[in-house]
Amino acid sequence: MGLLSDPYRRRALSRLILRLNTPLCILSYLAGLGWFLGLAAPPFTLRSYMSENAMGSTMVEEQFVFGERALSYAREFAGHKKKVGGIPVAWLEKTMWNLGLEVYKQPFSRTLPFPDEMRERYMVKGTNVYGILRAPRAASTESLVLSVPCSTGQDNSQAVGLMLALASCFRGQIYWAKDIIFLVNEHDLIGMEAWLEAYHDVNITEVISSGMLGRAGAIQAAVSLELSSDVITSFDVAVEGLNGQLPNLDLVNLFYAFCQKNGLLCTIQGKLQRTDWDTLPAYVHSLQTLLLMVLKQGSGRPQGDHGLFLRYHIEAITVRGINSFRQYKYDMGTMGKTLEGMFRKLNNLLERLHQSYFFYLLPSLARFVSIGVYMPAFGFLILILVLKALDLWMKLSKCDVGPEEQLCDGVQGAAHAAAEESRPGLLTLVPPLLICHATGLTLYFLPVLGQHVATQHFPVSESEAVVLTVIAIYVAGLALPHNTHRVLTGCGSERGWMSLKLLSLLYLAMLLGCIALINFSLGFLLAITMVPVAAIVQPRGPKYLYAVLLVLVTPAVTLLLSIILYQELIEYPISALECWQLFLQAVSEGLLDHYLYGSIVFPFIALFVYPCWLLLWNVLFWK
Repeated sequence: MGLLSDPYRRRALSRLILRLNTPLCILSYLAGLGWFLGLAAPPFTLRSYMSENAMGSTMVEEQFVFGERALSYAREFAGHKKKVGGIPVAWLEKTMWNLGLEVYKQPFSRTLPFPDEMRERYMVKGTNVYGILRAPRAASTESLVLSVPCSTGQDNSQAVGLMLALASCFRGQIYWAKDIIFLVNEHDLIGMEAWLEAYHDVNITEVISSGMLGRAGAIQAAVSLELSSDVITSFDVAVEGLNGQLPNLDLVNLFYAFCQKNGLLCTIQGKLQRTDWDTLPAYVHSLQTLLLMVLKQGSGRPQGDHGLFLRYHIEAITVRGINSFRQYKYDMGTMGKTLEGMFRKLNNLLERLHQSYFFYLLPSLARFVSIGVYMPAFGFLILILVLKALDLWMKLSKCDVGPEEQLCDGVQGAAHAAAEESRPGLLTLVPPLLICHATGLTLYFLPVLGQHVATQHFPVSESEAVVLTVIAIYVAGLALPHNTHRVLTGCGSERGWMSLKLLSLLYLAMLLGCIALINFSLGFLLAITMVPVAAIVQPRGPKYLYAVLLVLVTPAVTLLLSIILYQELIEYPISALECWQLFLQAVSEGLLDHYLYGSIVFPFIALFVYPCWLLLWNVLFWK
């Protein structure tokens, strides 16, 4: 307190911060980037372990011997599905009933805000079928879910067959303490969202469905199974959920442990872990896996049906069977034993999974990076905004800085010049704020509301009209500085742009800090691109260079670069035209994810990040 109350010490501190501001910002950015790149190295990672005592070992004697029955069910399901042209509801009901389950069906419908051209659907109607195996040793207070997505054109017959064979195996056991729900959901995520909303008696996304006739207990955990071949070479685990949510790490470790027990290869992000942790190729491999998880989590899209369970505080993962060109193959019996052992262990839970991590990054399934380790990388980037804001605040506070001293932005004597100017009122900052956020509101509401008007005047479909309207409004924001300055009177001063930049930096720091607490990957991707340019932009100096840099760090360009990086990481490079098509598809799916499932990425970008970027654009062209 003495340092801040003593005017001489405060003046010395001000001079020190102003003199070392730029070196500190550069050092902070390099430290943040270096810290993140080091997360894949062994010193930053911890070996995975089981925190829940009830799932501490894999000492379970699996009794699944119905591999051939699973294949028979799969062939029957595929035949009936081809015959009826969709999910065979009647056959599923009859088969589940013969297995001794309580069988129910749930019709649902959903009208999309605009047509989904990739999946060729607009008016979605379907039926979910589920059977409940009641626990003989409990009062139906808790339950587990095994779900299988089934849609037109989706080959997931083997997963349905394995699920029915597991139901037949589980039906003959008496040790179950939790109800088990076997669910076949139609239209992938839409059907799953309809079932979850009806099960919990809520209506979040305006899905129209019939009431839930049969319920089990509170769902403790769920596994979504995707399988399209009779044999597999490995299991791939998907953990990223809606808005970047992740399941409890114990659930991932449990499945990995049973895969190891049964000799099954298990991958994450499609990559098999290496054992030589101390070599450079192993580090590069782990870094690629880590970057793939960051890109998928940052998108906010659920990477499987499990992603919607996480919203209801239900720990869930999606398991995909992969049949590649590896030599060793695993049949239905091995897969069934792995899933049986996992459900046997989940059956022992006395409470919800809570002892392990909910915030983590996975460079492999055997090692993880906890939130306490990866957050400093983000903190170093936010420190740049704080240092720059402090630099501007000191200049605006008329700090006693000699005119001969060189300030961090290259302006000599700016503090003395600012001291002689009249202090502009805070009302002068209102027009830029209002105009920029009005543009964000237009970007959020107009594309969907105006799609029919666009199709009447232009030869485009509804989906194309929505995406092109988003791009048009986004690009039109570049003309905002001229419109902003028309409503400003007498504000073309040093204090004017410095005050606006100070507000923009604090606003950006608050936005990135808030989103990083929910979705670290999204916050880090935005921070690593926007922060350095936001720190250096000003209305003097190489203005055209600043303008190019500011355009290159806009969220739209960040999305485009993320698509290119993702394709390189999965070793599937694409052409410029294919990249542009994937960009348009990503914009369309981002809007659909928001309106169908409640993703917050699109409204966060449109209502907050884009207006903040426009404020920085106004600073650059301040007159």
